[in-house]
Amino acid sequence: MKVRIVQHARVRPASLKENLDYIERDGVQPDGSPGRLEAAEQEEIDAETFARRIEPDRHHFKIIVSPEDGAQIGDLKSYTRELMAQVERDLGTRLEWVATDHWDTDNPHIHILLRGKDEAGEDLVIAGDYIAHGMRHRAAELATRWLGPRTEREIREGLTHEVDQERWTSLDRTLQRSAQDGTLDLTALSTAIQDREHRALLVGRLQRLGELGLAERLSPNRWQLSRELEPFLRAMGERGDIIRRMQRALGGERRELATFGSTELPESVTGRLAGKGIVDPLYDRGYLIVDGIDGRAYHIGVPSRVDLGGLPVGAIVTVSNGPKPRPADRTIAELAHDGIYRTSEHLAEARAKDRPGRDPEGFVEAHVRRLEALRRAGIVERLQEGVWRVPGDLIERGRAYDARRAGGIQVEVRSYLPIERQVRAVGATWLDRLLVDQRDDLPPTGFGSEVHAVLAEREEFLVREGLAERRGQRTALARNLLATLKARDLDGAAAKIQAESGLIYRPVVDGVPISGTLRPSVLLASGRFAMLDDGVGFSLVPWRPIVEERAGQVITAVTRGDRVSWNFSRRRGMSR
Repeated sequence: MKVRIVQHARVRPASLKENLDYIERDGVQPDGSPGRLEAAEQEEIDAETFARRIEPDRHHFKIIVSPEDGAQIGDLKSYTRELMAQVERDLGTRLEWVATDHWDTDNPHIHILLRGKDEAGEDLVIAGDYIAHGMRHRAAELATRWLGPRTEREIREGLTHEVDQERWTSLDRTLQRSAQDGTLDLTALSTAIQDREHRALLVGRLQRLGELGLAERLSPNRWQLSRELEPFLRAMGERGDIIRRMQRALGGERRELATFGSTELPESVTGRLAGKGIVDPLYDRGYLIVDGIDGRAYHIGVPSRVDLGGLPVGAIVTVSNGPKPRPADRTIAELAHDGIYRTSEHLAEARAKDRPGRDPEGFVEAHVRRLEALRRAGIVERLQEGVWRVPGDLIERGRAYDARRAGGIQVEVRSYLPIERQVRAVGATWLDRLLVDQRDDLPPTGFGSEVHAVLAEREEFLVREGLAERRGQRTALARNLLATLKARDLDGAAAKIQAESGLIYRPVVDGVPISGTLRPSVLLASGRFAMLDDGVGFSLVPWRPIVEERAGQVITAVTRGDRVSWNFSRRRGMSR
């Protein structure tokens, strides 16, 4: 049994719903059906309803129960209700909880989410000793009552299965406890382990560890255990889990499995999202399986802050090992003289380079907001209004600051549409960007070969649409292809929204502020767009993760090409 207290102030509001979605995912029941949340009253409960109900609470408890003989228990739902009824009696209060059982591993287990409120509406406080030992004791006691004590034969069969396992086992724990400074004396072991068959299993395990290079026989009765015994075996077990997970996600497609964690991730990986999930449900740590455009497949561990719900399987993503240097930091560093940056000098230069639709004041203000963030981090110093002292290594320190805040891994969606749907999409797709960039380095294997094939189909579509022209063996793309496709995409979506809402569509103009209430985002072939509604009209602005939690608020956006600056002031302004 594992228990974690989740403080709501320390997690994203969406993470609770994501966790409920995870435990209700497809394929976890014995017949392959999705998990179903059930409560104490033996009724199904909607995950979203439960998430909204407990979101205002200070905390909740996340519990995972893994009975060793879960398959023999069979009716894990009834087992869970009886267990939680006993916990209620121990704590002296009615409890509100939901649970579901999972049968998608070799060890059936139960996920329980316990609300952090008692029946009086007060914060539910559970003693640490009861969390660490009491609940486990109750679960074991109940399993024994249901199944009876384990027979010697059952125990021996379980240990026999462990002898050749390439993972950390109970036999390894016994060997580790019996060793003195890593040296194991079988003579002393025979005294401690009275069961001759059990001792034979331990010797068999030692021989297997010797084959793996994790134990060395010093004499007939003495063995030296490697200091890396436990971490190495745990890593081997995790590697085996990862390989099986990747094979399921790739559906039997042959790929070179290039990496097994974020620490081995190259600078960036682009490809099709073949799978995703939570690898550690207790701490919400997730994983992505990316079928890379380079012909290899990647298993990438991601922190809990990554919104798995916003990453559809089949989408095209780029996963990078940390953020790139910000253009704003480069500009500030270039304009600083003897370590001093002045907004007046920057504004004068911006005005000198002014072009239609650009807002020099807003452009410089965006750099000032970046400087304020770096000041709070102790990287730059504000000497007076409009004058800043910046370090010579501003670009690298700014990048390190972003990496600390982002948790290392960055995930960017290149297209929410699978490549098959991009072929005939009216919009600036990821395939179009590859055509514009004239990518000719795609490998002839794996996902790269699939992309190469659909690129030819996309070219044919563009020719039929009058956006490309055949010139012998080459295809000439129309000028401003991406802008033309994006405009058609936005106009089509806007016409539909306008017909349904009666609002007037206000196209975005570079450098011109757009204000309005943030409505649900719109997914198009050209990407994801935030909808700003001022009550009379609406605009579609490129969506960014920073606005995720601002739904229903009045915000202001200024676009400059693909870049967007946001202002979250509560003061309402009219769109222009």
